[in-house]
Amino acid sequence: MPNFFEIPLDPTPQKFSVTLGSVTYQMTVQYRAAGGAGWVLDIADANGNPLVSGIPLVTGCNLLEQYDYLGFAGRLWVQGAGDPDNTPTYEDLGVGSHVFWVTDST
Repeated sequence: MPNFFEIPLDPTPQKFSVTLGSVTYQMTVQYRAAGGAGWVLDIADANGNPLVSGIPLVTGCNLLEQYDYLGFAGRLWVQGAGDPDNTPTYEDLGVGSHVFWVTDST
């Protein structure tokens, strides 16, 4: 059975530290209007060394799947407000649309 932890966000660009599992990461969330990119996420280690940059916050997939080789111990999942497949808009990130860290219980 999966365990869900909501990463607390609000609809503003932000940089913060968060512990996911037993690992502390620095996350940067930015809104990129150019080309309709929307919200994107950068992940760094606790010392600020970049791990992954420019992950679009889209729904319907594990945002970290293609980075399994980096050893993330869970998945990142975005779910929309009224419809789970609605991607976050500028105004509703963390309000209606949410980002979850998902792990499997053992």
